[in-house]
Amino acid sequence: MKYGFWLPIFGGWLRNVEDENMPPTFDYAKKVIQSAEMWGYDTTLIAELYLNDIKGPERDSIEAWSTAAALAAVTEKIEIMTAIRPGFHNPAVAAKMASNIDHISNGRFTLNVVSAWWAEEAKQYGGAFTEHDERYERTDEFLTILKGLWSEETFSFKGKYYDIENTKLEPKPVQRPNPILYAGGESPRGKQSIVEHCDSYVMHGGTLEEIETKISDMKTRRAAAGKDPFGSFGMAAFIICRDTEEEVQAELERITDVKDVSGYAGYNDFVSKSQLEQQVKLMDYSVSNRGLRPNLIGTPEQIADRIVAFENAGLDLLLLQFSPQLEEMKRFSEKVMPLVEKKRKIQQEINI
Repeated sequence: MKYGFWLPIFGGWLRNVEDENMPPTFDYAKKVIQSAEMWGYDTTLIAELYLNDIKGPERDSIEAWSTAAALAAVTEKIEIMTAIRPGFHNPAVAAKMASNIDHISNGRFTLNVVSAWWAEEAKQYGGAFTEHDERYERTDEFLTILKGLWSEETFSFKGKYYDIENTKLEPKPVQRPNPILYAGGESPRGKQSIVEHCDSYVMHGGTLEEIETKISDMKTRRAAAGKDPFGSFGMAAFIICRDTEEEVQAELERITDVKDVSGYAGYNDFVSKSQLEQQVKLMDYSVSNRGLRPNLIGTPEQIADRIVAFENAGLDLLLLQFSPQLEEMKRFSEKVMPLVEKKRKIQQEINI
């Protein structure tokens, strides 16, 4: 299992907790990612939203791509996965920027492709926002251009949304044939786009049965399309790690006490403008990215057992959220990661 974490660019992951002691500043983000490298984390995911979806649209948030470039220069090992939403970017310029950051990081820059869902944000920032399936049509063209520019000496494209002619992009990315393209989607149209263009599949938090079903489905779709298998399957999850179950329940009740706060401003857009496989309730939404559904909450032993079960189901990347970030990431690295490794070795010995 690879351990990733969401970079805290919004000031936290809890919509009804005012201050999580994790300020949305570059200095804090730098401290988190450099500490994560020491603690054994493999990946960080930097979300791309120009408004703060967690604490409210009027609150501070950090821009993803400039942050990624800066962090690439002050880290050595960790993968920097940055979200990109085609409706907000020129594909040729994005390809050039991505290649540059890949060089800054020496081949550690990857992309999480997101077809945007927040209509209000698009209105404020001039993003192209269309009906659901049309967003994926744009994404298909966008990714075709990225991959063409990264691999061909001169590339031209004329489509419904983009038109470039005899475009040259040098230097090419360090990674060949391209920086890894992650994406998540639950609609049939979204899955079609991911199968055709992306390298790895990432999911919102889900139960073991939900994740196992999704992985099996995407493997089948990929094989039917005649493509190589996905490189990895990842899932978002929120961690509550405590020494006793009573402490776990107290923390769970504290963070899911849904209130009428600004952090829920994007809820209606999310559930109405996405095609979701599972119903998302307000309690699910109180923690970002359905982070509570995997049930990675409990004692270190309980969490480790559940991680091993997800690994056995085919999951190989966790994209974790913590609150407060530094303290809880350190606790997880010290108490849970070694237990997972120990349980994995015991399981391998039994299978032998």
